[in-house]
Amino acid sequence: MHSLNPDLVLFVGDLGIGDLRIVKAINNISIPSAVVLGNHDRGADLSGHQIKKQLSVLGDRNCSWRLREWENLLVSVVGARPCSAGGGYYLSPQMKAAFGHVTLEESVKRIVNAASVASSDLPLIILAHSGPTGLGSEASSICGRDWKSPSIDWGDKDLEISITEIQKLRKIDLVVFGHMHHALKRGKGIRQTFYIDKKKGTAYINAACVPRRGVDESGNELCHFSWVEFSNLKLIHASHRWYKKDASIAFKEILYDES
Repeated sequence: MHSLNPDLVLFVGDLGIGDLRIVKAINNISIPSAVVLGNHDRGADLSGHQIKKQLSVLGDRNCSWRLREWENLLVSVVGARPCSAGGGYYLSPQMKAAFGHVTLEESVKRIVNAASVASSDLPLIILAHSGPTGLGSEASSICGRDWKSPSIDWGDKDLEISITEIQKLRKIDLVVFGHMHHALKRGKGIRQTFYIDKKKGTAYINAACVPRRGVDESGNELCHFSWVEFSNLKLIHASHRWYKKDASIAFKEILYDES
């Protein structure tokens, strides 16, 4: 990762099944980073202890319902609800044990409040595990349910409401999330992974390429990253990239480019 030389790394969750080794490795990254845990990260421990241990290790990198800003980076990041499994609004027993019974309204309030104190001079990124509702109900939609019929919108309702409320106050430049795998179930193709609301100026990118590691036809090991670039405080590029071990790009799918 360091050889790619990014200014910032965002983790959209599903790091492991409550695996502390992964969050410890993230905590050792010298690059500025922010993390929102995914539904798999909550583990099977109904006490919520696995979630709490991961958040403790992550420290300030934990972006759950929080604003993250860095002294030398011209961007603000606000985290959404952690450990989401999509499907509107649902708190698992592990979530309730770790965070208490957070209502949809309280979750919205936390996200909006975090965004309200972000620097108005910097681009704003919302970091989530599941994307918001409102982006389509087809199986191939960016947050569409593809594993069960009928296909429906499987995003997070609190995130959609939060985005709408924040957009009344300021621009959201980018919403980054994962959860909904790029490859659709039963070989039904690839889902939409990028969308831009030109009226609001908000871009949405689904980074959930699963598996993230693989090999090409020549046997070269590859690793996937979703990559975005800002210039003059404006989003100018978004792409999915597959890198070789020497950090060279094996393949690049351009999603958006104004560079």
